[in-house]
Amino acid sequence: MSIYQHFRPDEREFIDQVQNWRSYVENTYAPKLTDFLDPREQKVLSMIIGDHREVKYAFFGGHEQAERKRAILYPEYYQATKADFNLSLLEVNYPKKFVTIEHPHVLGSLMSLGLNRSKFGDIFVADGDIQFIVAGEVEDYVRLQLDSIGKAKVSLTAIPLKKIIAKEEHWTEITTTTSSLRLDTLIAAVYKFSREKAKTFITQGLVKVNFTLNENVAFMCEEGDVFSVRGEGRATIKSIEGKTKKDKWRIVVGKLK
Repeated sequence: MSIYQHFRPDEREFIDQVQNWRSYVENTYAPKLTDFLDPREQKVLSMIIGDHREVKYAFFGGHEQAERKRAILYPEYYQATKADFNLSLLEVNYPKKFVTIEHPHVLGSLMSLGLNRSKFGDIFVADGDIQFIVAGEVEDYVRLQLDSIGKAKVSLTAIPLKKIIAKEEHWTEITTTTSSLRLDTLIAAVYKFSREKAKTFITQGLVKVNFTLNENVAFMCEEGDVFSVRGEGRATIKSIEGKTKKDKWRIVVGKLK
């Protein structure tokens, strides 16, 4: 039975990568640190490695509620520590009195540096304070290259992870039913829209799945997927509980307050 059939077709490349990481640990008997993974990638890695006796794994993204996390795969004998994840927390210094910088501005500027998104963890913007987590191996490059965000001149300071300004997120859990796991049907069920309104949101480019714009109304959703609808907040499928007597899917959803 092919491992691919349990996952989406567009995840094959990532599945191969996870299997290569596992093989590396098995063959070298040494740990392997990954770049930052989004929640769906974390779920896929967990499913592939599973309860593998010889290869273990752990995730860490700098704080307890981190969305984007690095993974470390390691042999049985190894004791993984937080230092092994090689994370740096950078604070942005800029003239706060005269400039407003928001999350999309920070992400856009980071992406213009020529590095992959997978080298960056969570970005925090709160009351004018801005921080972001970066893979330690590119910290020096980022500090040298990032001198502006939008029209604002900026400089970066490395600070300890314990000084992170991450706010505690409050998720509410709801159980709902949906006739299908298609994106339009699911969005309608979770956000209490009509299906037509859900379709409009999707086709107008207002919906992200796993942090990527998704305009496919027929996209099939799975456990672990994270959604955001512009202006309506974020939600995630925590578990799919099976079918009801009326042949609907019963799902447990987390919604960010």
